[in-house]
Parts: sequence; C-alpha cells; structure tokens
Amino acid sequence: MTKENIFTMDTSGIKFGNGCTEEVGYEAKRFGIRKALIITDKKIEKLSLFQAVKDSLGKYGVYFSVYNDVVTEPTDTSFKNASSFASDGDYDGFIAVGGGSVMDTTKAANLYSTYPADFLDYVNAPIGKGIPIPGPLKPLICVPTTAGTGSETTGGAIFDLEEMHAKTGLSDRYLRPTVGIIDPENTKTMPKMVAACSGFDVLSHGIESFTAKPFNQREYSEDPKLRPAYQGSNPISDIWATSTIKMVAENIVESTLNNNEASREKMMLAASAAGVGFGNAGVHLPHGMSYAVSGNVKEFTLDGYPEGKPLVPHGLSVIINAPAVFRFTSTTSPERHLEAAKLLGVDISEKSSDKAGNLISNKLIEFIRKLEMPNGLRGLGYNESDIDNLVEGTLPQHRVTKLSPIDVGKKELRMLFEESFELW
Repeated sequence: MTKENIFTMDTSGIKFGNGCTEEVGYEAKRFGIRKALIITDKKIEKLSLFQAVKDSLGKYGVYFSVYNDVVTEPTDTSFKNASSFASDGDYDGFIAVGGGSVMDTTKAANLYSTYPADFLDYVNAPIGKGIPIPGPLKPLICVPTTAGTGSETTGGAIFDLEEMHAKTGLSDRYLRPTVGIIDPENTKTMPKMVAACSGFDVLSHGIESFTAKPFNQREYSEDPKLRPAYQGSNPISDIWATSTIKMVAENIVESTLNNNEASREKMMLAASAAGVGFGNAGVHLPHGMSYAVSGNVKEFTLDGYPEGKPLVPHGLSVIINAPAVFRFTSTTSPERHLEAAKLLGVDISEKSSDKAGNLISNKLIEFIRKLEMPNGLRGLGYNESDIDNLVEGTLPQHRVTKLSPIDVGKKELRMLFEESFELW
C-alpha cells in the first residue's frame, strides 16, 4: 500500500484582540457581503456583544436578518432547520455569533443553502456518503463567544444524528470560515462550567493532534480532491499543537475559577491556535469516543447549560476518555507523549519515556479534579451495561478514529471505556 507523502496547511483568517467585534461590519464589507444572515442563539442575542455586531454591520451599510434558533449540541434536525431558513433568503454571506454549536450550524446552513442536496450526502462516511463539497461557499465570519471548539478556523461541523444516538459531522476545506473575529471580551459572561468544558476541548485538541497518526503513515490520496481535511500530525500542525498544550495548561484553571482577564485572552488564543493545528492534523480517539458519550446521554446535566434537556457537554465527553486513551497510545511514540507531558507542566527531568502515558493521564486527572468535573463515565450516569452502545457509537467515527496511532476495534474500545468509568 502506497503511503501519503503530501500534507496541506489551510486555515481561516484570524483577527484577534479586545474590542475587535466592532470590526465585523468592516470585514463583511471587505468580503462583499451586502445582505447577511446572522446565526446565533437566544441567550447570545440578548448580550451587548450581539448589539455590537449589529451596530457594526449598520455602520458599514450591511443589511442583515437574524436566525436565533440554534440549540446547544446541535442535531441533524436543528442543522436542517437553519439550512431551510437560509435557503429561503437571498443572503450573500453569513455571520455566526456564538460558541461551537452556533458556528457549526452556520457552516451547515451556508453549505446546504449554497449546494442543496440530500442531508446525508455531505455527511462523513460511513454514516453519510461523504461527497466532497462541489466548490467555494459564501463568505462566513465567525465571532466565537467561548474559548473551546476552534470552529472559527476549521472545516468541520459536528452534530448529533438523532436516529443513531451518536455524533457525526461534515468535514471539508470549503467549510472553513473566511475569518474569525476573536474578541476575548466576548468570553466574560461564560459560566464557570462552560469555561471548564470548553477549555478541556481545547486541551484535548492540542494533545490529540500532536499524537495523531503521522500524515505519511496514511494511505496515499490518489485524487487530491479526496485528501481529507484531517490528514494526520505533520511538522506545521505540531507547532500549533504544542503551543496550544502549553498555553492551556498554564491558563485553564485561572481563567475558569477566577475569570482572570489575561488568562481568558490566552484561552481564546489557544482555542484558535488549536483549530489551526487540529483543523489540518485532525483529532483521534478521545473525540471519536466522545461522540457516543454525548449521543447516549441519559439524565446528566451541568450548571451553565440549557435546563430541561439531558446533555453531556462536548468538552467534558472528550476529556473523560482522554486519560485512558493517552496511556494506551503512548507506546507508539513515547518521546512525543513525553514532550506533551512536559508541555502540560510535568517535570520530566527524571522520567523515562515509557512512563509518558501515565504522566499525561495523571496531569489531566489533576485538572479534571481542580475544575470539579465528574469522576469518569459513572459520574455522567453510565454503567457497565452501556459499554456495548458506547463502542457501537464509536466504531463508525472513521474520520477521527482512523487517525489513532494504534488501530482500534471493539476489543480496544471496550477496554478504553472500561478504564474511563472511574478516574480516581
């Protein structure tokens, strides 16, 4: 089997700094947007930052409509609803104001209103057909309000496929936003648990993309059009990943527990840096397993998230499995995992590389405990009888599981879920 020898580096434009939300109108005009659809949720719509977006668009003569029915942890139904709304209007650009759920929903609305198709046509295989997007989409400006998903720089959009009780998504270079307006002021109102879960998502993005299967170990993409957006770790993505790991390790606790302004700025920067890294390298098992954890939720809820709906926040579903995963994958590249431990703040001066997995695992559990997260899958309401469903929900996540540095099947996934039931 011929191996890949090419990797690409694509990303969105980035505008970073306190107050840059006020330049949304300038960016919209710069990209030729005359009539925009702003997509957001009902909570964000009430905040002053949303008014700042509208004022800026008005200043630059950009007409707009608002769609505010995005749901946290979106579903195929909510993607379809937003896409239908977008299709009914004559919009020449999109503006997403919110967290990852909002940005991902906007990407879907942009796609399906520009290139209408059966919903599963563009969805990642093997769940969907995985048909490549035919061409460029309309300009998309993202204004993130959480420091987590990095969706403002990536070509992915994740949703819960309700009939499967598992998450899947869309993944294509054309989905990448045109520019991300990254304003740390917009995270001031993040509830503590939202900040914690978002931060854990960033942290795992960094470690996963740094430890993913190297790009030159993948099967060769004979048609450049078929080369995936998630290509495996590579020398450029490593720069972004390592920077992310260090930045999050130094700031996640302070930004979450004390809402420290300087730390919040670093977390916003880390989220976008992680997006550049994993948006090209990809993530692997913690994310692949997380989709089943979120999709099979029973009664779990967490402060700061919508009430009345069971929900395991994405970042929490990722980090719960991460300690077991990195113990498991460390045998493939011990030195790389040891470097990740060092970036996390672990003193490795007298540690051998064969201990790298445990060093990462112990440090992650330390962060999980400090930020008052539940103790493993059992803390999320799962028990051993749920393992089969969790395994089955993970198996189709080829877009990410195939980037694991170790090939996994039912046996390995069962072991990892078992080890994730209690972390301490």
